Amino acid sequence: MSRCFEVVSGFQGRGIRLPQRKTARSAGYDLEAAENVVVVPGEVTVIPTGLKVYMNPDEVLQVFIRSGISIRNGLSLVNGVGIIDADYADNPDNEGHIMIAIFNHGKTPVSVAKGQAFAQAIFSRYLVVDDDSPGGKRQGGFGSTGG
Repeated sequence: MSRCFEVVSGFQGRGIRLPQRKTARSAGYDLEAAENVVVVPGEVTVIPTGLKVYMNPDEVLQVFIRSGISIRNGLSLVNGVGIIDADYADNPDNEGHIMIAIFNHGKTPVSVAKGQAFAQAIFSRYLVVDDDSPGGKRQGGFGSTGG
């Protein structure tokens, strides 16, 4: 299987750019906001990217907030690191739409503009125990594996 990003059907034709690495030695692919969003102080805001991702079965996409927007505005990912599993794409709940939950630790609202890079995503391989055999099939989106 190939590793690639695609625009989810609900955001087709809306000017969503596929993530890119900005330099030859960058580990992360910049993720941009798919629409204008205001991150209210003291609250969780989910920012859509308009994207889904395909990857190999032994890979995971780790999502982090970009350091610049985090430091300047007091923002963080709610769960520290977002984990996108290889079987998340095309799930029946949300087509695998990557949506990123941000928390505003500051005292003022923070605007994230459509097209603004606010997170970065890094592909990684992972290991499993020798007798691993989960056998289940993903049935949905956020929290669908019991979290």
